[in-house]
Amino acid sequence: MNIPTYFARFLKEIRLTDNQVDDLIKGHTTLRKRLNEDEDMSKIIVSTFLQGSYRRSTAVRPKGESRSDVDVIVVTKLSMEEYSNPEDAIKVFEPFMEKHYEGKYQIQGRSIGISLSYVDLDVVITAAPSESEEGILESASVTDMRALEDIETWSLKGSWEVLNETIEASSIFKTYSNANEPEWKTVPLWIPDREAEEWKQTDPLAQIKWTQDKNKSCNRHYVNVVKALKWWRRINNVPKHPKGYPLEHLIGLCCPDGIQSVGQGVTEVLEGIVNDYSTKPVMADHGVPEHDVMGRVTDEEYNEFYELVKKAAEIARKASDATTVKESAEEWNKLFGSKFPTSEATTNNQSSSGVFSKRENPTSSDIVGGRFG
Repeated sequence: MNIPTYFARFLKEIRLTDNQVDDLIKGHTTLRKRLNEDEDMSKIIVSTFLQGSYRRSTAVRPKGESRSDVDVIVVTKLSMEEYSNPEDAIKVFEPFMEKHYEGKYQIQGRSIGISLSYVDLDVVITAAPSESEEGILESASVTDMRALEDIETWSLKGSWEVLNETIEASSIFKTYSNANEPEWKTVPLWIPDREAEEWKQTDPLAQIKWTQDKNKSCNRHYVNVVKALKWWRRINNVPKHPKGYPLEHLIGLCCPDGIQSVGQGVTEVLEGIVNDYSTKPVMADHGVPEHDVMGRVTDEEYNEFYELVKKAAEIARKASDATTVKESAEEWNKLFGSKFPTSEATTNNQSSSGVFSKRENPTSSDIVGGRFG
């Protein structure tokens, strides 16, 4: 049974709140402004843009008093040849951090973490891209700060831009791109790895693009399936791994295209893991296939996680196959905890209208806009 209104209420409870989103925007906007206005930093910075679960619209509300976090990529002109020791490249940023974030930052393995009272920032430095890549990385399609959920028509094109008008009665901006312009192919960036003492490749734009395409093929339900299962993992936090992006990547591999609801997606992802991934898989990263996303998860951790998934899959199947709203809601409540509502499930044949119905198609091939349902 599909109960979209219940999932709508559940997702509202686990999404970032408006205040948390405002804090994220304030944190990364201030950081980027300071970098661009700093006399020394501005000389070596090509571009800054957002990556991570916030940009991909797969972030869930932080637990308890924890703060939201956002990842900021800082594309620099630093040469890997000149900075053969990755730690030396990170040290270039230390005077800036001391000036603006004294006592609030920490040099990490592959990034600089900044902990503020209202938000956590993860600053990821990259080496200099090629001259042809600089134009792409400076374009609006890369540097736009909005999450995918707010602009589903995002594309990697030089002509892409956000228009100053909204669609329908919503606050969602229309976007424009030349339909005849092909999309750019993403190129991996090089980031310093202090622990490995070498530069490593990453391709955050490929991950963003893959997520957008997958969401489209899943009738805009994919990012909500990810959020739901990240929440399930949060309340079932033993073993510690896999979580975060490795979990999201596995969900992406198991989520069928064409799903008609979040509940269907959750059920079929869990059953897909049970049927196809009984042992820890090797998962090639989007854009950098040499990188195994599941590489840092131990076999013992995965085996324990797999047993957790088997139990969850049984509950999800009961919820999906339930013949009444009440029964279905109560099973989903067992899976997702108190955030999933059961209070309205008082009658056996209660209507559950289509909050997650597919969004109408754009009226123009060039000027479009929308959000995930």
